Amino acid sequence: MRPNHEFKRLPAARPLSLTVNGRPARLNVEPWVTLLDLLRERMGLTGTKKGCDHGQCGACTVLVDGRRINSCLALALMQEGRAITTIEGLADGERLHPLQQAFIEHDAFQCGYCTPGQLCSAAGLIAEGQAHSADEVRELMSGNICRCGAYPQIVRAVTQVMGLPPESERAHAPIVTGTVPG
Repeated sequence: MRPNHEFKRLPAARPLSLTVNGRPARLNVEPWVTLLDLLRERMGLTGTKKGCDHGQCGACTVLVDGRRINSCLALALMQEGRAITTIEGLADGERLHPLQQAFIEHDAFQCGYCTPGQLCSAAGLIAEGQAHSADEVRELMSGNICRCGAYPQIVRAVTQVMGLPPESERAHAPIVTGTVPG
């Protein structure tokens, strides 16, 4: 007697069209492939790092239509028609992105593993326009973990590019008080 096994077929790869770092890309992708794995394993863009693979460390941060996301949590097929920017796409040819230059000037990396995600997150943060102080930069980038602890240098680099005065200058700025009507 033969066992009655029904084997389910895995879903077939589906076509995907998107733009990665300014270049159109057309691929066939299985439904379970994350954007992170597509970028690293199929497109050879290994600058985006796989850290925790659970959306907790930010090492995989990329920009999708200018907004920062954790690429380990995003399915590749959900990015149909979108523009993806990875660390490889931040620079303009040989000219570094201002954030990349500021990270160098402020020594905002040590081992460098988190740096691609930090840079993409910072670029997205600046584009969002929600941060207006070093404290807000810290808060809004808190999803990007640096195991080496280069946070002060990262914040200095980001605030420099944003055109904010260095924290030491802000700490000594006069406090302006007004009168309370009464």
